[in-house]
Amino acid sequence: MPVAETTRAAIWMIGAIISFSAMTIAGRQVSFALDTFEIMLFRSITGIAIVLAIGAAAGTLSQINRVSIGLHFTRNLTHFVGQNLWFYALPLIPLAQLFALEFTSPIWVILLSPLILGERITRIGAFSAALGFCGVLLVAQPGSGPITPALLSAAGCAVFFALTAIFTRRLTRSASITCIMFYLTVMQAVFGLICAGYDGDITLPSATTAPWLIVIGIAGLAAHFCLTTALSLAPASFVMPIDFVRLPTIALIGMFFYNEPLSMLVVLGAAVIIFANYINIRYGARR
Repeated sequence: MPVAETTRAAIWMIGAIISFSAMTIAGRQVSFALDTFEIMLFRSITGIAIVLAIGAAAGTLSQINRVSIGLHFTRNLTHFVGQNLWFYALPLIPLAQLFALEFTSPIWVILLSPLILGERITRIGAFSAALGFCGVLLVAQPGSGPITPALLSAAGCAVFFALTAIFTRRLTRSASITCIMFYLTVMQAVFGLICAGYDGDITLPSATTAPWLIVIGIAGLAAHFCLTTALSLAPASFVMPIDFVRLPTIALIGMFFYNEPLSMLVVLGAAVIIFANYINIRYGARR
């Protein structure tokens, strides 16, 4: 693998880490003024404008079609649920704990792929899943305190993010990136409007929250674009371990910006989860 491509892939992954961190901080800033549905609504509206602008500039808007529209709906519904669970947990539990549980998503992909994609679970995949579950027990620490809705939401978002990844893999067989991103933003804007407005009361952005909502919209799309670009330049076995840097990065942000204590059990559990993902990625690369 050329050194130049790995260097470029690493730079794109740094961009992804910065973008994910920016979205986390912005989400925390608006979570006390807007509910999760409102955040998703305004994030998606920002995303629509970005996707249309970039698609028009790149000349790819003609790639938007209604092929696999049902799969688009399923994929975006699972992502909407997962992202709402993530935003719900964001202000309520330490960032390190939230991200550690989110990193179990690849473990859920291993377990759910046979049911949805018909893929076989390998021995190393089963071992990775079991090891990842041990990491979850260390992070969640059942028995040491009450299992709160926020903790369950953080664990649940990983399941729905895994489903999103599986459905996205199926979509890429028939849809372009522009088409996938267009329906992602449009459908989730509709979902957000329905859920936020069912009671007839939608809190509009203020001068304080509007800039943060724009950051969420831009950073969310930028993070996935950076990650996708990095994967196009280098194998997942090189790219994904770099993504693990997100966890210590966000733990430091929680410590310095929000005075969150860093539990050693959470650190240990996160390390176990990362190691479980790493050995599965390395084995997959060798295969």
